[in-house]
Amino acid sequence: MRTSSRSLPSDMGDEEMHTQQLTQEERERYSRQMLLAGVGEAGQQKLLASKVLIVGAGGLGSPAAMYLAASGVGEIGVVDDDVVDLSNLQRQLAHRSADVGRKKADSMARALAALNPEVRVNVYRERLSEDNAEDILCDRSYDFVLDCTDNFPAKFLINDACVRLHKPFSHAGITGFSGQIMTVLPRESPCYRCIFEDVPEEGTVPTSREIGVLGAAVGVMGSLQAVEAVKYILGIGDLLVGRLLIYDALTMKFREVELPKRNESCAACNEEVMSQEF
Repeated sequence: MRTSSRSLPSDMGDEEMHTQQLTQEERERYSRQMLLAGVGEAGQQKLLASKVLIVGAGGLGSPAAMYLAASGVGEIGVVDDDVVDLSNLQRQLAHRSADVGRKKADSMARALAALNPEVRVNVYRERLSEDNAEDILCDRSYDFVLDCTDNFPAKFLINDACVRLHKPFSHAGITGFSGQIMTVLPRESPCYRCIFEDVPEEGTVPTSREIGVLGAAVGVMGSLQAVEAVKYILGIGDLLVGRLLIYDALTMKFREVELPKRNESCAACNEEVMSQEF
């Protein structure tokens, strides 16, 4: 079910990470990134030792996965049970015309291996569900999760599972020319259900299947999710915690909405749920 080319230990302490020597190829591959304040060799070691799970190998997942692999995230999990369709290629850049009919998770794994063969890719050719969410999220002790799905039931499922398991994650969504993104740190910040409460009734919110979506705009949102994951792993910058960032591709404007504090009666992150240990 999973393919891999390299695995880096997740329990590597800071001291061990900082003293382990990068190979000459790694130094060259990540040289521009390592020049950044807050990265350097120590930060690159953190990235190489990190594990990120991506749920959804489509328009959001494609740029997110590619940039995470390029940055040197050591292990990437890809969850998707769908197959590549010709209509996907307008925005799902991890897939090629030759991949039509192929499982998206396998197609994405191929793309990541071609970009950076040193990254381990864990392939889950299944739809995330109540039955398997905990097993998949805990399978490789992932440090961070990206919600790259395109439907509300999946987004609430990811939120509830990540909150229950205390897994930090990035949510993003987009239809038409407009997208939104936020990051959730369980125990610390409002979760997706705190803000949106429940899955909207079918037909009340238009989907990309109905009104379309701009491929390049999807790429913007997926790239921002990769940025959030890298910042979290490195412990730098300000995450989109307690903030919803809204992007309008037509006006090329970003708008930030300050979110209310955690809802104490939230079905996902109330004190009773958050006090449980997993």
